[in-house]
Amino acid sequence: MCRNIRPLNNFEPPATSDEVTAAAIQFVRKVSGTVKPSQANQAAFDEAVHGIAHITQHLLDRLVTNAPPKDRATEAAKAKARAQLRYGS
Repeated sequence: MCRNIRPLNNFEPPATSDEVTAAAIQFVRKVSGTVKPSQANQAAFDEAVHGIAHITQHLLDRLVTNAPPKDRATEAAKAKARAQLRYGS
């Protein structure tokens, strides 16, 4: 799966529609193999992004967990520390 797609579930505050759309765009780019579709494929690309964003939001709205919500700043700091270990300073 694409490394740029981040988990969106169980955060406080919940994922925004912009975050859901960004994840959908990354998914469609990965599946289609293109970052910028041609004019002939733009409508299909946009339709796929819209559909996946809608389904993703529906999934996030329905997921249930007993775990406490994660803090975005804490998770970002953890990711930065992991990247620093992996890639160096």
